[in-house]
Amino acid sequence: MSEDWTERLRSLLEAPSPAVLTTYRGDGSALVSPVWFRFADGAFEVVIVEGDVKLAHLARDPRSALVVFEAVPPFRGIEVRGEPELVEKDVTQERASIAGRYLGAEAGLRFAAERQAKPGVLLRLGPESPRVWDLSAILPARPTEPGASESGPGRRTAR
Repeated sequence: MSEDWTERLRSLLEAPSPAVLTTYRGDGSALVSPVWFRFADGAFEVVIVEGDVKLAHLARDPRSALVVFEAVPPFRGIEVRGEPELVEKDVTQERASIAGRYLGAEAGLRFAAERQAKPGVLLRLGPESPRVWDLSAILPARPTEPGASESGPGRRTAR
């Protein structure tokens, strides 16, 4: 697999980007849940609290999908699907690292410390065949000078 997508998406992967994890209920319908993540050692990682319904779904049907995306230009994103590795361990360090991406390092440590009584499982999902998108090529051009105006589709000119 080509790793060039990781370079193109580095800032997306390093930012506190929105993400959703999909697992499947017993009737086959999808449960789509917002999650915090990190990309570490070539895999997407999410901490799931023990007892969470997502773990029951994965025990019955190990298929999952994770979508990470930007809600601002250039609207890049990635979708990965597969059977994740579920690592049962003390997830305090991973929880602090992931929470720190979204809350800041100090608040991330407090968040993890407050949840030590709630054991978790580390979900690791490798990007075997990622679907990557970047909408920058189809977005209208932005004016680069004050007073610039649009003179046609996707074109900007100075007045």
